[in-house]
Amino acid sequence: MNQIDPKLYGPTARTILLKDDHDNFVLSIDRKSRIIRKDAAVIFEKADKIRKTVTGAIITLETTAPVCSKSTKFLSDNGIEIILKK
Repeated sequence: MNQIDPKLYGPTARTILLKDDHDNFVLSIDRKSRIIRKDAAVIFEKADKIRKTVTGAIITLETTAPVCSKSTKFLSDNGIEIILKK
């Protein structure tokens, strides 16, 4: 996975975006506070911008923060897998 410029795909410049050789993208969030439903909506907007630019893109969220159950359900319902790092 290589870190790429997120502005090429739509999200803001502060977004940490990783991409492999295929159309697999990883949104990386490194923080300690919980990811709540409002945060999940922002993550979904970023993923939606990437999907509009690259059709068939697979989006994954990689985070060190705990994710609330509503956020987990919302993101999984919208095709975003969550990977918890330690």
